[in-house]
Amino acid sequence: MQCPGCNHLEARVVDSRTSRGGRAIRRRRECLSCGERFTTYEQVEEEPLLVMKRDGGSETYDRGKLLASIRVACAKRPVPNSDIESLVDEVEEQLAAADQRDVASLRLGELVMERLRALDQVAYVRFASVYRNFQDTTEFMEEVRHLLRRAGHSAAGQVEMFSPGGNRGR
Repeated sequence: MQCPGCNHLEARVVDSRTSRGGRAIRRRRECLSCGERFTTYEQVEEEPLLVMKRDGGSETYDRGKLLASIRVACAKRPVPNSDIESLVDEVEEQLAAADQRDVASLRLGELVMERLRALDQVAYVRFASVYRNFQDTTEFMEEVRHLLRRAGHSAAGQVEMFSPGGNRGR
């Protein structure tokens, strides 16, 4: 393995452990020339998963793109990066278990939302608003109401926000 510091071609393995839900091996290496330590990952090369888009097109599944969209939804929320990584690992494991070479973007989004709902409800609503392409506040509020109903909360006796007869902040 070539050292990223000095380009020497020999390094020894210092530590090995499984990673990414057992689908990869993480190896810590040390260059035999300069002593720099670096990390490598070893994983089975698989056929790429294709994401079938709503417009009929398709693109290769990109873990980084999925992570980035979830991180945006979780911005300024108390959600550790390790939880986001675990969420994506779970989604990927479920997709791998289905043993299909393509997945509808709708299905991918639903898998993420199922897990985000349990992880952080604000992040869930943020993700859902983009994923479901909310066009106005009515759709946004309906999703919040649905979330509250699922959680068993009731807004009895409270003025509805954005409703036609609502008090609107008075």
